[in-house]
Amino acid sequence: MASLSIDLIRKLADRHPKASHLRFQYGTAGFRTLGSILDSVMFRVGVLAALRSKRFDGKTIGVMVTASHNPEHDNGVKLVDPRGEMLEASWENHATVLANAPTTDAFIECLEILVKNLRIDLSKPSRVVYGRDTRPTGAALVASLEDGLRAIGAEGRNAGITTTPILHYLVRAINTKGTKDEYGEDSEEGYMKKLSTAFKKLVAGKPASEPLIVDCANGVGTQAVAEISQYLGDTLQLLPYNTAASSTGALNNACGADFVKTTQKLPPSLHGVLKPGQRGCSFDGDADRIIYFYLDERGHFCMLDGDKIAALVAAFIVELVKSAGLENKIKVGIVQTAYANGGSTKYLASRLPVKCVATGVKHLHHAAEHYDVGVYFEANGHGTVLFSPDTLHIFQTHQPSTPAQSTGLNHLINLTQLINQTVGDALSDMLLVEVVLAHKSYSGAEWDSLYVDLPNRLVKVVVPDRSIFKTEDAERRLVSPPGLQSKIDDLRRRYEAGRAFVRPSGTEDVVRVYAEAQFRPQADELAYRVAGLVYDEVGGDPSKRPNEFM
Repeated sequence: MASLSIDLIRKLADRHPKASHLRFQYGTAGFRTLGSILDSVMFRVGVLAALRSKRFDGKTIGVMVTASHNPEHDNGVKLVDPRGEMLEASWENHATVLANAPTTDAFIECLEILVKNLRIDLSKPSRVVYGRDTRPTGAALVASLEDGLRAIGAEGRNAGITTTPILHYLVRAINTKGTKDEYGEDSEEGYMKKLSTAFKKLVAGKPASEPLIVDCANGVGTQAVAEISQYLGDTLQLLPYNTAASSTGALNNACGADFVKTTQKLPPSLHGVLKPGQRGCSFDGDADRIIYFYLDERGHFCMLDGDKIAALVAAFIVELVKSAGLENKIKVGIVQTAYANGGSTKYLASRLPVKCVATGVKHLHHAAEHYDVGVYFEANGHGTVLFSPDTLHIFQTHQPSTPAQSTGLNHLINLTQLINQTVGDALSDMLLVEVVLAHKSYSGAEWDSLYVDLPNRLVKVVVPDRSIFKTEDAERRLVSPPGLQSKIDDLRRRYEAGRAFVRPSGTEDVVRVYAEAQFRPQADELAYRVAGLVYDEVGGDPSKRPNEFM
């Protein structure tokens, strides 16, 4: 029976000691903190990824080094399971335990317990594919990760600087290669070909869209947009901005999807570039989120966020299912979080089943898997569409009885190729939106008019310990601290269409407050009054009480 190479593990682990004062937590986004303090974590994640692969009889596990929309000085790492999905929840705890082992000996002891308890056959092969975004700390962190792979004898494949969604795609493509479920060619080129080919089929015969402005957040989206443009040719002209991916301090700085969503403003770099009636979109730093926007006829900024994308896409898929004659066989459902705007929920609930789950991609993804076709989007622009295995089989075997049914069916089949079903993908979602707009002949304003967003405000409150805030009902209600929820309820009742909730961040010691109401001033006021309640609860300095827009 094979065993761990303890001497090699010790030798390599000693190169990456854990600082005694640091504590790490694997959350919804994996490990995420200052890039400068992640060295020991990266080594240990490499070891864990290699063992995870052995647990799956040598299937390839993915590792992505990124901090997504966070500031450039942050970095992070997350594991990707064999079908391109997020790491299984039970292994998040294993990752946290290993990352916090105080010494090399303690780390090795944790490893031995893990191998024994999970009955990991160490004689099995181990394969890991890994990539990173453009952050300056990325190269050194990848080197630490590679030491972890070496400690277990894993076969590593470096995907280089790439987007998070492409890394997820590669994992699934590698593991399904040569099977009936083959997902695509296991290369970045294969990904580009798959998406662009499907896009061209879906817009064939449609008038060419106007050029689309793409804010690349000065991140890996820059490279991805340049590459997909070569494959798209004249079917869709992309105009990339914020492409300084190698400039220090530029990543996500006053640009990108998170900036647009949180400030509800156009990136300053696009002032004077975007014209009234023209639409654009923003990626985040690792290109797994997208937010659309346009200027109305008066030149006012209008945002089309994840809720707007979900409404557009879900309604289109429902129409295609009906036109293909499959409405009695295939049910489309949508999954949202508490951050979804009340206007979107009302619009969607009148058309298809809507489920609300806790914030976090893993919760949305798992809930969407329960539908034949599951659409999920967070308001922040992260989302995708999942097609169940049974649905894919129906698409392949259904015999349409009319030309219209045949067209609808072919569109659905091509959508399964266009959409990255492993994770939210800004590039794939951008092409999906452009397909729907081409079919519906919608302008940005026409899309926006599907429903009216309730004015909303998101406020962040820094707290000493976020763990005291506990929630229920898909994070829409607080159960701790006791009594705080009733105060929030009393407040929101004073506002027309008032809704507010408080939830702790999954990655930092802050509490997020969301509020909406019938009118903008009331939504702002409700958000800041609830934030004040939170601040008072933790005994903050009254002079620093949240009272202005952030």
